[in-house]
Amino acid sequence: MTSPIPPRETLTVEFKSDHKELGDRDLIEAITCLANTDGGELWLGVEDNGTPTGLHPDHRVLTGLVGLVAARTSPSLAIQIELVTIEGVEVARIQIPQAKGEVATSNGVYLRRRLKPDGTPECVPMLPHDRTSRASTFGLADISALPVAGSTLQDFDPLERDRLRQCIQSYGGDRILLELDDKRMKSDVNGCSSSDSLSLSSRVI
Repeated sequence: MTSPIPPRETLTVEFKSDHKELGDRDLIEAITCLANTDGGELWLGVEDNGTPTGLHPDHRVLTGLVGLVAARTSPSLAIQIELVTIEGVEVARIQIPQAKGEVATSNGVYLRRRLKPDGTPECVPMLPHDRTSRASTFGLADISALPVAGSTLQDFDPLERDRLRQCIQSYGGDRILLELDDKRMKSDVNGCSSSDSLSLSSRVI
């Protein structure tokens, strides 16, 4: 009979030994790490080489694990757990959804998953630029609206202003902008004064 355990760890598959009882902190960090990447499944009670060695007695009450994860993640993460018996050994298959935002541990730790050069996965800290990039991927943040330090209204490109007017005429948009002179358009599009920094998107207008 073919084992339901995947042949190896990947970006979406993690094995965790529970023979000596995996600590709650390690478990929660591994789960948030998967959630902050592509989601996936964590096999609790399985060694790194894919050998099932079983669950610690304290982890055999699966409903308790569901509550633990919900309580120790922010925002609370909803997981699904299935008890799987392989050759008489009980392990837990924990299905973890991909988070649309970012999930932290209750201790404020943000982690993400990546592949090392040898193809094996690892969890690494989620740095500020990682969080911004992830939010942009899900449409939760507009990177082009970020201010560009040192930019001024003098950085506006007049050719791009003309192109914006043409796009409004051809494809629709806020036609009020067509009535504005160049100076008013700069201020109204970006919502800034001459002393403010411009956003990435407004620098091309």
